[in-house]
Amino acid sequence: MTETINNLDLAGVEVIKEHFSLTPLQVQQFPLLGELYRDWNAKINVISRKDIDNLYPHHIIHSLAIAKVLNFEQGTTLLDVGTGGGFPGIPLAILFPNCEFTLLDSVGKKIKVASEVANAIGLKNVTFVNDRMENEKGLYDFAVSRAAMSLSDLVKVCKKNIAKTDKNALPNGLICLKGGDMQAELQPFKKYVTLYNLSEFFTEEYFKTKNAVYLPLR
Repeated sequence: MTETINNLDLAGVEVIKEHFSLTPLQVQQFPLLGELYRDWNAKINVISRKDIDNLYPHHIIHSLAIAKVLNFEQGTTLLDVGTGGGFPGIPLAILFPNCEFTLLDSVGKKIKVASEVANAIGLKNVTFVNDRMENEKGLYDFAVSRAAMSLSDLVKVCKKNIAKTDKNALPNGLICLKGGDMQAELQPFKKYVTLYNLSEFFTEEYFKTKNAVYLPLR
């Protein structure tokens, strides 16, 4: 399909190119996300309508910040908890085509948007699950999430799904994206957690108050 690529989308794609080495296929896939999400968001609201013009910095590039925490090894399995319209799972699945992603959300219409976008760009390494996290039985190397719930709640529902055998530079666990003051939320995990301010990786103003949190889970 032919998609319209506007200047905001092009600027976002250029930022992605600055930070990540892309294959020819990835160079084709990332620019398609803008028009696809605008089209689907007009039918099923998965992104705030006032924020859709900021799709690349606020959603796609934000999702890719997880790749700044860890460059996943081939064969890594990841569970996107509360994926919504496909974040962070779809941008990460584009960036890591040799990893396997399961995108889970309890809201069926959100899963529909994510699956339609993935199909439109030819993603082959994603599986979609319309269910509650409490019912998920699979084992994964990492759980990833984007402000789906509190850190304590994420740990509670994810811990059972983390595989015991490590294959990456960091032990298996949870990597999630959070905003604002994290001190109270991190307190129960202070001995094990690592906090990354995203302004260490991206210069845009939006990232000054955004964080990535890594927590090994056993």
